[in-house]
Amino acid sequence: MAEEQAGFLDKFSEFSAKVGNQIHLRSLRDAFATVMPIYIMAGLAVLINNVVFPLFWPKGSTELANVQAWGAAITQGTLSVAAILLAGVIGYCFAKNKRFDNPLACVIVGISNMIIMMPQAVVGTVGNLLYATNAGDKTAETLSYALTDAAGKLNLPEGYAISGADVTGVLSFSNTGTNGLFGAIIIGLLATTLFIKVSQNDKLKVNLGEGVPPAVADSFNVMIPMLITMSVFGLVAAILKGVWSTDLMTLIALGVAAPLKGVMNAGPWAVIIIYTFANLLFCLGIHQSTISGVLAEPILTVLITENMAFFAAGQPIPADHYMNMQIINTFALIGGSGCTLMLMLDTFFFSKSETSREVAKLAILPSIFNINEPVIYGYPIVYNLPLIVPFVLVPDLFIGLTYALTCAGILAPCVVMVPWTTPVILSGFLAVGGGMNGVVAAIWQIIEIAAGMAIYLPFMKVSERAAAKALEMAED
Repeated sequence: MAEEQAGFLDKFSEFSAKVGNQIHLRSLRDAFATVMPIYIMAGLAVLINNVVFPLFWPKGSTELANVQAWGAAITQGTLSVAAILLAGVIGYCFAKNKRFDNPLACVIVGISNMIIMMPQAVVGTVGNLLYATNAGDKTAETLSYALTDAAGKLNLPEGYAISGADVTGVLSFSNTGTNGLFGAIIIGLLATTLFIKVSQNDKLKVNLGEGVPPAVADSFNVMIPMLITMSVFGLVAAILKGVWSTDLMTLIALGVAAPLKGVMNAGPWAVIIIYTFANLLFCLGIHQSTISGVLAEPILTVLITENMAFFAAGQPIPADHYMNMQIINTFALIGGSGCTLMLMLDTFFFSKSETSREVAKLAILPSIFNINEPVIYGYPIVYNLPLIVPFVLVPDLFIGLTYALTCAGILAPCVVMVPWTTPVILSGFLAVGGGMNGVVAAIWQIIEIAAGMAIYLPFMKVSERAAAKALEMAED
């Protein structure tokens, strides 16, 4: 029986390692880790703009609008172009993982091909019409014609209304921002994969001979593969536009992004299953991000970035965005994977093992900042059968309960991506936007700590008894 269990664990570890090391998934995980600082900066800007500034200036005032331009500018440079940045970074990370010798070219390929696949015209909201006083002179002074009169009535013939206007020569934030992240993922990976594959053909390289600056030589080496890649994507864009009057970004949003988001928000079960296997993997010595980092975190990160955009625009958070990455980081990974901060507190207050207490003294400070590798390998959690149960169970319990409390309206949805190293209580307060919502979230984290300590305590005692018994047997 023991041999069968060991064989299953070995096969499970091997399979998980293969999934985590799949080059496209690994590149996606690396890319999200690289761009994470811009999401955190956007979260802080949204929080300050919508929570801090209104404390000093009245809502609706000109002064408040002026100071909020700071956060709006940061949001525009982060969330509004998040998809473009991600497409380039995915290209770079994929090139590095493939050991391709020109990763910067892959950045260009990722970004350019994503924009190629965007619609060439977008529907813009019409405010004022601008037109030149002299139609033939583009440098002539422009006039602003209000579409509404002083009473707010449209200056249009009866029976007519304007809902928008087709605009060319622009990119829509709905494609370049958080809504376009899934498009960035798919197009960035596809374009870079094709580009690297074509670049492996030596006949397509342009050799300029010796004495040419390296940057110029590298550029000409990839010029033809780059042209071929962009031509292929351009052809696809033309076919989609000419035959079906659509574009790839729209198809991805409807056919890929929406179903994946639906899976993550069809109750907490999909997330719980993924993190159950991820934390079990950690108990075998393989980092949990091998599973969660490639299967769940990219989708959950997209959801929290969209929540920040909703919050910045003053819009309510839709119910299908209640489950997101911040719920995991703030409420289900207190002290790190397995919520091991509770184990450290139990060790300080109730443990009689000097060895455990010494480990806890070294590990408690990192645990406060959600870094728990010293606990995983030093306490240890790895292959410690009594502690595996709460290590896997406690995060699953908190994922389910936090999601349920959010759906019930007791907890506010997470709307700010705070750094994952933010200490407990403060992280809960900030994640939901501060104020009374933040107080309730912080209180819930305190309840979680108490509940987690209660769950960990009997398993900790069993673990200590097992360790003492093993020591006695070794001495005998």
